[in-house]
Amino acid sequence: MKVQTEHIAVKTRGNSDMIDITDQAKTVLSQAGVKDGVITFFIAGSTAGITTVEYEPGLLRDLPDAFERIAPQGQRYFHDATWHDGNGHSHVRASLLGPSLTVPFRDGRLLLGTWQQIILVDFDIRSRHREVIMQILGE
Repeated sequence: MKVQTEHIAVKTRGNSDMIDITDQAKTVLSQAGVKDGVITFFIAGSTAGITTVEYEPGLLRDLPDAFERIAPQGQRYFHDATWHDGNGHSHVRASLLGPSLTVPFRDGRLLLGTWQQIILVDFDIRSRHREVIMQILGE
């Protein structure tokens, strides 16, 4: 069993910016020389998350709207009272989404649904340089 760790660098705009990293992931996987296995995506940072969606204009609006209802930006957060950085909602949203995702692959191809893309969501209040760590496990 082979284990390989790779990275994808992403620049975001913050404020629930959603970046489709599917094509980059496919490129990394094709260069890894592994046929069958799983790949885990992990975002290093506490104000961003990883998930899958149908990456289309409606969902690009719906998902941020849903997070605004769940963890509104204008609410009082103890994190903000402690650190005075104004991104308490960002930490809550990222915690709900989660920092990682595991996707199986077969014959060197990600086993995603037809309308399923892998996305990074940056909830922070400013643009950031993010690093997605990809750990590939397979044969």
